[in-house]
Amino acid sequence: MSRRRVFVSSVQSELQDHRLAIANLFTIDPFLHEHGEAVLYEVEPASPKKAVKECLELIDGCEAYVLIVGDQYGYEFDELSITHHEYRRAKERELPILIFIRGARDTGREKSVREKLLAEIKKDGFKYKRFGDIGQMQQEVRRSLLKVFRDEFQIEPTSDENQLGSDAVESASGFGLRQIDQVPWTALDLKLCRRFISGADGVSAARMSRENVRERLRRRGLVWHDSSRDEDFPTAAALLLLGSDPAAVLPQSRIMLDAYRGTKRTHRPDDSHQVNGPLPLAIGEIVDFVWKNTRHPIRVVALTQVKLNEYPEEALREALVNAVAHRDYEQEGQRISVEVFKDRVVISSPGLPPKPVTLSKLRSGNYRPSSRNPLIAFGLSFFEKIEERGSGIRRMHAEMLDHGLDPPRFGTDSGHFVVTLAGPGDDLDRIRTPGDVSSNVVPPSVEEQLNDRQRQIVEVMLQGEAVTSGWCIETFGVTRDTSARDLKELVKLGIAARKGAGRSTRYVLRGAGESSDNRQTAS
Repeated sequence: MSRRRVFVSSVQSELQDHRLAIANLFTIDPFLHEHGEAVLYEVEPASPKKAVKECLELIDGCEAYVLIVGDQYGYEFDELSITHHEYRRAKERELPILIFIRGARDTGREKSVREKLLAEIKKDGFKYKRFGDIGQMQQEVRRSLLKVFRDEFQIEPTSDENQLGSDAVESASGFGLRQIDQVPWTALDLKLCRRFISGADGVSAARMSRENVRERLRRRGLVWHDSSRDEDFPTAAALLLLGSDPAAVLPQSRIMLDAYRGTKRTHRPDDSHQVNGPLPLAIGEIVDFVWKNTRHPIRVVALTQVKLNEYPEEALREALVNAVAHRDYEQEGQRISVEVFKDRVVISSPGLPPKPVTLSKLRSGNYRPSSRNPLIAFGLSFFEKIEERGSGIRRMHAEMLDHGLDPPRFGTDSGHFVVTLAGPGDDLDRIRTPGDVSSNVVPPSVEEQLNDRQRQIVEVMLQGEAVTSGWCIETFGVTRDTSARDLKELVKLGIAARKGAGRSTRYVLRGAGESSDNRQTAS
């Protein structure tokens, strides 16, 4: 299914941040991200005639139109502003039109706005909504877009998707959209930009020109144009993700690393380092520091020496991604810290979990994913192995268990969110090799999800027997629905495979062989 293109129209110089906020909706909201795409015209050339022509061509390729009206009317061509021309083209094409006006009243707006654009909107009979701040605008635009997708395109989110998107917009910080003007957009690392574009747009960008890179970053709300200086600049998210030296402009992005030989913090660490670079490179730099200051026992596996890590790398990376993606960057005097002790690694990031996430929900694993900095989290997904929204905590939990260690601990300290990865202590034999986990029919991270009935079912399967629904009903005294649910979950977890159909349906260990006809069946 193709993504629906939505043109976002406004006076660029006045409402640049509002335009970026709407573009950001298609990153924040999982449903809109899957089914839609924001289209912005980001350049105001010297010739208004050329701008009108290019804007109208873009609208012709779109399926919906969003107009944001502020105080200014904008550049005029043929006695109408560029925005006004865009509005009329959307009417001609009979696109769904959504209109949002900043402020509670028209008083104080330029006379041309009242008499030309607003008067025409009212005459045409289009309903419009007013908004105060950007957060309110995002919520209003999102609700209206969902209605358009439902009524015009027959696509609508599930109740869970709808709640997830609403929570994401409510909890998101506007920091990533902050317009940075201390450094030009060329301060971004071109190699990182190309890597980002390759992942985000699914194109080969290795040899993409600098101009094409800039245009693609503009479309994603990572670069903005200052018409007063006719220059392009990065947003805060772009600088953090792709900047050559983001800490020079955003000092709160520095990450402090300390390592101690003992189990307690001392006034003088045995090793320390400060990370200043872009987040995708910073994560690798932190991992290297942790590996330098932790143990790597040697294990002999199948006549081969295997060097192990004291901590699972994926769990460490997940904890770091969560820290840099979800910290509160508005706290300019606070920084992320990573401390390596003899028995644990502690990662502290400024800010408590974004609503509606709570510590108790994180600890139970029963929470809706929410991101304080969705642009940053989304950008990192193209550099780190982030496969599923909101699943980082669960993967971290699974990686620690499958490595032979305790699950991660979550807490707070002085306004910081703290993740503690407990190590093996003096018992290095706890550390599992990759072969230990892959050879297990049921890895520890999967075993903890099984109920007592499912554990007994697996024990029977391990003896080479097949299991039927009837056997489960008789053995456990449960209903047919409960029996079916238990067996279906074992198939979903990759433990069991279903064989046969109808009354001859039975379940065996996955990978135990295609033919189970000669096996004894528990029935």
